[in-house]
Amino acid sequence: MPVLSELTSRLAAVDRRVTAAAERAGRTRSAVTVVAVSKRFGADVVRSALRAGHTDFGESRAQELRRKAASVGGVRWHFVGRLQRNKVSDVVGLVSLVHSVDRLELAEAIAAQARAGGTGTGTATPDQRVLVQVNAGDDPRKGGCRVGDAAALVAGVRELDGLACEGLMTVPPMGEDPRPVFARLRGLRDDLRARFPEVVQLSMGMTDDFEVAIEEGATIVRVGEAIFGPRPA
Repeated sequence: MPVLSELTSRLAAVDRRVTAAAERAGRTRSAVTVVAVSKRFGADVVRSALRAGHTDFGESRAQELRRKAASVGGVRWHFVGRLQRNKVSDVVGLVSLVHSVDRLELAEAIAAQARAGGTGTGTATPDQRVLVQVNAGDDPRKGGCRVGDAAALVAGVRELDGLACEGLMTVPPMGEDPRPVFARLRGLRDDLRARFPEVVQLSMGMTDDFEVAIEEGATIVRVGEAIFGPRPA
């Protein structure tokens, strides 16, 4: 388990790399949010990273998210994994942003939960912020809608009361150059903004490729091992 000094050092190293990548692209450091993906690490590790000054954390499993959120305050949570409809009530209202809306049926379930009351509160929550996940690398192993279906999905999500669609997310194929995938998502986002000006965010890039993602326009990167080290088995 990483100790506070290790986390502080790793977060600083990631920050330097983010800053350098942003500068290479003619962007500012403030244009990029780093989401520390804490899956399989305990709440004590999240608390340590919070003490080190980090506030945005990501989880990919709804139950793990709820356990950690119940014991760690002051965190801006992101849900970054594939979300099943039967887990929507565990996530809506608890997270700042759902990164992985890949189909209209899921968006409808999220919107209904937001209108009814997030995480079972019974009180309507503010609009749940979401991103549409796009399979920009055409990888059958990855989630996300097809590039050609993204505009229709974004349009459908925008029409749902209880949701705010703020951008796009992708995961590139493993073992391939991610740059063309990131560039493709950026181009799609730019095209969509002509119709949907609120579609701004690009969630793309992880530990192995976040610098390339930033160079290609990422506004959110999802970084795990570079911050926390190897994940527990």
